[in-house]
Amino acid sequence: MRAVVQRAKEAKVTVEGEIVGSIGKGLVVFLGVTEDDEYEDLRYLANKVSALRVFEDDEGKMNLSVKDIDGEVLCVSQFTLYGDARKGNRPSFIKAAEPQKADSLYQDFCEYLRQEKDMTVETGQFQAMMQVDVSNDGPVTLLLDSRKLF
Repeated sequence: MRAVVQRAKEAKVTVEGEIVGSIGKGLVVFLGVTEDDEYEDLRYLANKVSALRVFEDDEGKMNLSVKDIDGEVLCVSQFTLYGDARKGNRPSFIKAAEPQKADSLYQDFCEYLRQEKDMTVETGQFQAMMQVDVSNDGPVTLLLDSRKLF
């Protein structure tokens, strides 16, 4: 499981002109699921996302988590995080999980943050063409991988 995590002042997801999810200050998580991901992968990433110290404390140091600042999370499913463009110019997505599995783990990831971490989580719409607007704060952007590949 992979995530691109961005610290945001605000963010929203629009589908067919309608806002389906929006947050104020917090994190935007673009989440990709691969074919061999399991519940343990989502637990690892959800725990990491909720504890990342990327928000500034009173001294201006990145020392606070999204939970510490009572921030929100906008989670957007993004199978293209498993795109492989090493060969040729057209990415291959064969490592991305099949839609049913990907949707299930994506929904479970969001629910884990809500239930286990007591966080406010907004979402995009799985398999929809989405417009994602992020006011990236910093900018701060991190790459996470449940297999610790980076």
